This record gives sequence, structure tokens and C-alpha cells, in this order.
Amino acid sequence: MSKRQFSFQKYWEDLSGGHVPLLSFSRADDYESWSRDARAKLLELLGPFPERCDLAAEVEYSVDEGDFIRERVVFDSEENMSVPCILLIPKSDHRGRAVICCHGHGRFGKDPVTGIVSSPEYQADIDLMNYDYARQMALHGFITLSPDLRGFGERRDGDDWLGRDTCNVNFLKGALLGVYPLTLNIFDIMRCVDYLETRSEVDCTRIGMMGLSQGGTMTAFVSALEPRIRAADIIAYVNPFHEFAVRRGNFCGSQMVPSLYRWFDTSDIASLAAPRPLLLEMGIYDSCFFFKDMVRSAREVAAAYEAAGCPQRLEYDIHPGPHAFSGARAFDFFERWL
Repeated sequence: MSKRQFSFQKYWEDLSGGHVPLLSFSRADDYESWSRDARAKLLELLGPFPERCDLAAEVEYSVDEGDFIRERVVFDSEENMSVPCILLIPKSDHRGRAVICCHGHGRFGKDPVTGIVSSPEYQADIDLMNYDYARQMALHGFITLSPDLRGFGERRDGDDWLGRDTCNVNFLKGALLGVYPLTLNIFDIMRCVDYLETRSEVDCTRIGMMGLSQGGTMTAFVSALEPRIRAADIIAYVNPFHEFAVRRGNFCGSQMVPSLYRWFDTSDIASLAAPRPLLLEMGIYDSCFFFKDMVRSAREVAAAYEAAGCPQRLEYDIHPGPHAFSGARAFDFFERWL
């Protein structure tokens, strides 16, 4: 006799319960062949990147802020899209080391990450998440470049679409054309690397990346695909899709592409950074991505790094804090690896 049930949520949980992605590293025999096949499949899922165009980069202003120079930089990533960024250049001996600092799914894009405090709300985000990590990195002697992702900060169109998450609406619009925000944002970060390579202050062999939450999403995906990222700090992101996405719906259209979980979990994406150095930050009191879930995924990344022959290049920052940048290990991590 049929056991009838009507819950769509339960349907999704039943469908994904016990699911092991088809290209999960746990199914692999060795890291080298798995990473080759996994990277090819990930590129297939993301779809084509736009055509590169001339950056036509412009420094719109340069301001001396004491310990560093703040520059507003704008460049073109493709023919019909420009990227606004903040570049911080320490006055101390930075030795050419640069870190791309990607913002999370916040209200103000790159600005609070770079230490801009133009309202009490900006300061509240900084206080809540220790969110000004681009400024902090600059104070520790790293050049930092912080772009606005598409749909955030200066690139947000200001239309709430009747209260709906603009990321989800942009995902649906892109799906009509087979083009996805995640793919486009990965492309824009790659173009950030292109821009850093044009700067005389930057050593092209010493470029890293870091980001919190959605910034962690971007750091994981870009590091998986962009070998010019030499070291990465993923802050509060790597945990199972079944838990944060399927069970709790804690994700958006800027963080996925169709069929992604059929083939990969977030730990698999992060594992594609090997053998390059990777830092995973996890807050014990994180209420956005649960600590127990992040620890589980960190073990899966550790297995991949062990198989890749570089377990010492995977590091952890487990801190007694919330969904936030810890700052306990990142500075030493990038100092050591860049």
C-alpha cells in the first residue's frame, strides 16, 4: 500500500539522502587522474566563458591612507561588462605579494571588505564578521584587490524583484541563455588576475585569494580552475550540499550551476586546489554553515590532499567564533606560501 506524502522538501531530502556525487573523490583511485577528469567536467558544467577583451584599465583615484594607498580601479572583463575594484597597496615592503579578497553575500559588496565605513551599517558588518579582511591583509604587507561580483555592490541593479533574491532572478535569466552568474563571476576573478599581472608592484608568481561565505564559494571555484592562484583561504564555505543547500536552502543562484551536486560536492571543488596551499577557516559557532558539517567536508579535502602527496599544504583555522574571518592564521599562511 502506498505511503503517501506531499512535501516537496521531503522529496528533495529523500532524493539526495545518501547521494554520492559521480565524481566524488571518494570514488577515485588516484588524485592525478581524478583531478584531470573532475576539472574537465566542472568546466563542462560551468559552460563557456565570455571572450576576453582589452582590460582598458583605469585608476580613477588614488588616496594616501597612511599605512597604504587606496586606489579605485575599473577594467573591462568582456565587451559588455566592467568590473569596479578597490586596490590597497601597502607602504611597507610587500615584496610583490597580492591577494584577491572576495566579498560575501552581503549588502555592500566590496566596500566593507576594504575597510570603507560610510554608514553604521557598514561598520556593523565589519564588527559582526571581522569583515574588513582586505584592509587587514594590506596592514600585514599584502597588496589586495577587491572586486564587486556581478549583482553586488556597484553592480547591483537596485531592483528587488518583488522581494525575491536578486541572485536567484539573475540565475533564472541566465538559464534562459545557458549562461550562469557563477561562471561569469569566476571569469571576472580570472580577469582580476590578468589585471594584477599588469601592475608593476605585483609579482605574478605570488598571487593568492581569500573570501568569506560566498567569497569562499568564489575562492573554491576559482582556485580549482585558475593555476595562477598560488595559495587560497576559503573562509566558512566548504560543507556538504545535502546539508546547507538541500536541507536548509541556504544558497543562491550565484553559487551553483545545473547538475553540480550530481557530480561534485563542495569538498571536491576545494580539493582541486591541490597541490597548492589551502587554508580552511571554520567557526565553532557558525550559524550559517554548521561547524560539524564543515569538519566533515574538511576531512574529505584532507583525503584528497593526502592522495595528492601534499598533506602539509592543507591547513585549518578552527576558531571560537561565528560566520566570520578569524584572522588567527591567514596572515602567517600567506606569508609562508606567497
